[in-house]
Amino acid sequence: MMNLRHIEVFHAVYETGSVSAAARALNVSQPSVSKVLKHAESRIGFALFQSVRGRLVPTNEAHILFREARELYNRVESLRETTKNLRRGDDGLLRLGVLPSIGLEIAPAAIAKFRRENPDVSVELQTLHNNDVLRSLYERQTDLTVGFDAPHHPRLREMVVGTGELVGLFRKEDLLNPPDRISLEAFKGHDLIRLTGAGVVGNLFSNELSVDAFGDATIFVQTYYVAAALVRHGAGVAVVDEFTARASQRNDLYFRPLTDEAEIKVYCVHLEDRPLSRTAEKFIEVLEAEIASSRF
Repeated sequence: MMNLRHIEVFHAVYETGSVSAAARALNVSQPSVSKVLKHAESRIGFALFQSVRGRLVPTNEAHILFREARELYNRVESLRETTKNLRRGDDGLLRLGVLPSIGLEIAPAAIAKFRRENPDVSVELQTLHNNDVLRSLYERQTDLTVGFDAPHHPRLREMVVGTGELVGLFRKEDLLNPPDRISLEAFKGHDLIRLTGAGVVGNLFSNELSVDAFGDATIFVQTYYVAAALVRHGAGVAVVDEFTARASQRNDLYFRPLTDEAEIKVYCVHLEDRPLSRTAEKFIEVLEAEIASSRF
């Protein structure tokens, strides 16, 4: 059987295509890589690579084995990443993961205020999509995530820190004299930019708001700020969260809340078995105030 060292070397050679490149990636000598690779092949009883024009080409068996080895290798890398981040973590560092919509305006404003009140705390900020939340928390890449979804997972705990609405976003020239609240009917005749894989916000739009009048949408995007940029360039109109709309607003770009009000909740999520530090609790207080002050 192959051990973890065999798998690590096999993975590196498979990914890089040569012993020399694998050695550089692993920060070891070429003879060491060659020795481990030969030992792995002797243990499993078949060749993993063939030399073709000076390049190592995986055998059919190697292609099959790599699918299994890659999953195990990724788990080992996840363990290493978790260990490294556990070693780094303390109350003097706050690691945040936020959805792109939150990262445009709300999170930067909250972080700036938080840092003025807590100048000794460093902050690491990264943007995440919904599917990345559990991994980032589990690997301790983040201490706290902020988004519109509350992932239903036994290892996660969430809290509501604010609310918002979906709004219609459009150029001034596309809708003259818009009312205080707008219906999608007002957008008839314009291309509607839609979101795919948008989580709970996208579901609100898809399930609760009627878009039959528009037929098939011509543009699909994955993030609201891209939808806003498309609107700004005249590609159509969009329904986005109000935080993205506010951050994207220009002199020629307007937004209005919808007549069929669609509320969205903003959640903070953290690991169930890792209680929030006092630093994180302070940031949440600042974030709640920032979200409340940014509302209509």
